[in-house]
Amino acid sequence: MTEAGATEKANVKVTSVVVVTGLSGAGKTTAVNALEDLGYFCVDSLPTTVLPATLSAFAAAGVRRVAFGIDVRMRRFLDDAATVLKQLEIPGERELTVLFLDAADEALLRRFSSTRRPHPLSTSSEAGSEQGALAVLDGIRIERELLTALRARASVVLDTTRMSVHDLRREVLQHFGGSAGGAPRVRTRLLSFGFKFGPPVDADMVLDVRFLDNPYFVPGLSKLPGTSPAVRDYVLGSDGTTEFLDHAGKLLEFCLPRFEREGKSYLTLAVGCTGGRHRSVVVSEQLAERLRKSTGLPIDVIHRDVDRVNIAGKGGDPDGGSST
Repeated sequence: MTEAGATEKANVKVTSVVVVTGLSGAGKTTAVNALEDLGYFCVDSLPTTVLPATLSAFAAAGVRRVAFGIDVRMRRFLDDAATVLKQLEIPGERELTVLFLDAADEALLRRFSSTRRPHPLSTSSEAGSEQGALAVLDGIRIERELLTALRARASVVLDTTRMSVHDLRREVLQHFGGSAGGAPRVRTRLLSFGFKFGPPVDADMVLDVRFLDNPYFVPGLSKLPGTSPAVRDYVLGSDGTTEFLDHAGKLLEFCLPRFEREGKSYLTLAVGCTGGRHRSVVVSEQLAERLRKSTGLPIDVIHRDVDRVNIAGKGGDPDGGSST
């Protein structure tokens, strides 16, 4: 192979295809939702015969992360499912992972009883009766037989018998999220704000930096935002700022991986001072820079109130309070 040919082959973007299948009631909807949060384009209950053409259309549109949900509701399309799956995987171009969700019969029966929904293969709609319970168990038995070929083709098998929806979500994120070479699992933003305007309602964690020296009372700095070099240097040179950044940075570096393992998709870390114009802005920028380097995660920074404070008037804090 020529050097140009090798380079061209290396530049080919590999499409990640995940097929989620398994027993009804084992958690397919939860798994598909988790994949969607990871950036996968998810399609549920699509006939297996059109999967190759669908993937070609996605590739033409530049979609490189696709997930399909396949279950027993597809009926006669299941007969060719294993054969079609072989066509989906193309070495060096398209990677296929089949996720099969299983659970004990007793757990599935309990879940159908609690939701009061009929099993798709049950022979009776009386879910609360003894006849209904027998019908659900019969449906589960038939379903296991119909899904035998797909289970044999599975790359990953998860037994959800003792899992909650949160446990299952974490398992999916661990298999297909950031640690598995995909996109980062948690979207993190640092939000500076002013307490005089109220703390952000969507904050997962709030840091109060009103104890730091306030640039508002320094001539020449009060009218400058926290993004200016002069205000930044003043805040960073104030007593306690460096020590606080070190402690807060270590706390966040400890928490972020654990938030990821918990399965959070979005994380808002709020930093507040009195008016949201000086100290919180500087601290947010510094923490974001540190976290980007230490965690490798993309950290967004938003300054909610930096241009909102009215600093006109005589003396005092922007909200008429003290310097803290």
